[in-house]
Amino acid sequence: MRSLGFDVQVAADVTEAARLLSAVPADRRVALVDPRFVGHVHALRLGLTDPRFPAATVPGALTAQPEARAALVRALDTTAEAVGAGVPTGAPAAPVTDRTVPGRLAVTMDAGGIPVQRPELGSLVAAVPTDAPARAEAESARASVDDEAVRLRSAVKAHDGFFTTFCISPYSRYIARWCARRGLTPNQVTTASLLTALIAAGSAATGTRGGYIAAGLLLLFSFVLDCTDGQLARYSLQYSTMGAWLDATFDRAKEYAYYAGLALGAARGGDDVWALALGAMVLQACRHVIDFSFNEANHDAVANSSPTAALSDRLDSVGWTVWVRRMIVLPIGERWAMIAVLTAVTTPRIVFYALLIGCAFAACYTTAGRLLRSLTRKAERTDRAARALAELADSGPLAQLVAAHGPRIPGAFSAPVIALVGAGALIAAALQQPFGSKQMIFAAVFYAICSGVAVARPLKGALDWLVPPIFRAAEYCTVLILAARSDVPGALPAAFGLVSAVAYHHYDTVYRIRGGTGAPPQWLVRTIGGHEGRTLVVAVLAAVFTQHSAFTVALTTLAVAVALVVLVESIRFWVSSGAPAVHDEGEPA
Repeated sequence: MRSLGFDVQVAADVTEAARLLSAVPADRRVALVDPRFVGHVHALRLGLTDPRFPAATVPGALTAQPEARAALVRALDTTAEAVGAGVPTGAPAAPVTDRTVPGRLAVTMDAGGIPVQRPELGSLVAAVPTDAPARAEAESARASVDDEAVRLRSAVKAHDGFFTTFCISPYSRYIARWCARRGLTPNQVTTASLLTALIAAGSAATGTRGGYIAAGLLLLFSFVLDCTDGQLARYSLQYSTMGAWLDATFDRAKEYAYYAGLALGAARGGDDVWALALGAMVLQACRHVIDFSFNEANHDAVANSSPTAALSDRLDSVGWTVWVRRMIVLPIGERWAMIAVLTAVTTPRIVFYALLIGCAFAACYTTAGRLLRSLTRKAERTDRAARALAELADSGPLAQLVAAHGPRIPGAFSAPVIALVGAGALIAAALQQPFGSKQMIFAAVFYAICSGVAVARPLKGALDWLVPPIFRAAEYCTVLILAARSDVPGALPAAFGLVSAVAYHHYDTVYRIRGGTGAPPQWLVRTIGGHEGRTLVVAVLAAVFTQHSAFTVALTTLAVAVALVVLVESIRFWVSSGAPAVHDEGEPA
């Protein structure tokens, strides 16, 4: 216990334990452990030191953070006179498997409305033997399992891509342990990964073969560190709100900064690939929002059933199909490995061609599967899912006005169809109308109206999860097309910056929803216009600033304004709000 950071005191009974606990400052974590406990140190670490849960227990041990201290005191009061009974006072009639005092207290706290986390221990031992033979058996079981080996295996994410699982994690877990033993934090490793990726982007921007080779190697090393930070968090249980936010946002920043570095390097060699770089960013961002929208729409669906999902589950039972299916969707490990290798041996243009083809195929594959699941699934979407989709839609004042006062068109597929009509008209106008045409403004207004009508009704339809991705594609593609067709120097890099700022806002929205804190405040969405408002502004800018560099300056100004507003609010929220962290667990060994 001392090795885990606890001050150890011995209590003779529950009454004395309550007295000792009352003397501990209210802002401290406390734990109760049966003195007969036999088990691995890492079992206690998992049960008593994880910062994400107010209360947690393993057989023979219980912990409570400050927010659960009052519940623990109440449990002690109600349990003091019932230690010898089968069920503590006020607890449910369900069987009590852990009949130690900590186990009884955990049941009482659960019954009182305070959820007590019970981590999966896998092969780790945590037991309270009641006689000598049982103690010998527990000690033998403990000796047969290598505590440190289990801890290392558990540090690795349970479900990951082929490249990460077989080429990175077998080594990065040892880097994580090295970092833990030297007192480094996951946030420091995350920051090191970002800095390495930025240096890689700078190397790519040199436009030399040596720079490209160095960029590829540095990008791979950045990915190793990217895996290490999560493994370090799981290895040492150093979870934090700030860490979750940094890990989520820095991945996007690293990849998009590297795209910009490749584009700058190509420009030094006389090849303009900014349109390809922006296209790759747009495609990747749209892929992600499809993932987020589908998952949120079906996060808590009722009566969930689908023949397509059943087929997918059967395929997962065949080992090799799991890895093939994980590879073809081009997850971050495979994607970064491909980018790194192609950067070192080819040109930026080829890198972007490969990215666009690979990501387009992956997007078609995953979207087709989700469409089939949605059409064959008999499920009722909940109010929570509808609210999450509405928040992901990022509707601004114009769309909200139309949604409040405009028509509500019935139909199971009306929302995605209306959104698609508006997006199609907008993109078609951007492609067909001459740059600077006033018709583009009318197309943007029509898009804003369609956007409002699409979200006027709760998004509970089978395909309503398509609405946010359609909005993202409409906004991002419009900016890309107008910048590419403007033939104005610097317009595409400025558009790259604008889409980066807006995409950050959209990712930030996703991570807030996943953390259970809801979308960014409405004042922020209104300030930056919503997707339809920004699209209309860009259309107006294209119609007004058609000469020289004015369009570039206008796009740059808009990008800086959006970036400042969303970054300041995002940093304020994640640093000060105490929002819960979201981390992927390692698989129990």
